[in-house]
Amino acid sequence: MTCIIIEDEIPAQNILKNFLKKLPDMKLVATFKAAIEANNFLKNETVDMVFLDINLPDISGIDFIKTIKNPPAIIMTTAYPDYAVSSFELDTIVDYLVKPFSFDRFLKAINKVKNRIEKPEAINPDQTEILFLNVDKTLHKIVLDDIIYIESDRNYITVVTTKQKLSYIESLKSWKEKLPDNQFIQTHKSYIINRKYVDKIAGNEIYVNSNRLPIGRTYKQDLLRKLRIV
Repeated sequence: MTCIIIEDEIPAQNILKNFLKKLPDMKLVATFKAAIEANNFLKNETVDMVFLDINLPDISGIDFIKTIKNPPAIIMTTAYPDYAVSSFELDTIVDYLVKPFSFDRFLKAINKVKNRIEKPEAINPDQTEILFLNVDKTLHKIVLDDIIYIESDRNYITVVTTKQKLSYIESLKSWKEKLPDNQFIQTHKSYIINRKYVDKIAGNEIYVNSNRLPIGRTYKQDLLRKLRIV
């Protein structure tokens, strides 16, 4: 299996490197001190797993994960035990290693990743895509399939799901880039809808799970094409 290390402390880097040398089936591809360097690498390369420090100088490890499209398996490393799995239960995080950690504990984390790669159905049988939104200093779990529509109002985004409604500062463009294009369709400069919940279209309005939303003139043809109407 291939991996990279994202860790700004040299002693911590060396511990991970020494442990990896003991495992002949593990290949360390690259080591980075900053998340931005790793981000450029991951845009062009793929690896099986990432050893990621939570506390990085430019961006936190948790926030960094959210910027990666289709991230590999993540093993978080931290000196603070308060960062427990229950606090940041992102689906892509396989395990947490609290510094200083032993080789036995390190090996246990590696085996968890192997099990996920070899038997993905046992970890995530329905392949549900999940993300977490940081709203008012609280991480809210969002199942992408449950999103009904997303509305933009100036600098604010409102995410409406089957279970909740969350508003926070972000752009509609950033959401469009990370949502599956075959399921989510932009219907207006201020709206992205989930085609799963489309009830009907009447003129320049679309009914999504009983919510009546506008259709922008420049978006209508693309909407109809993706809904396979024309």
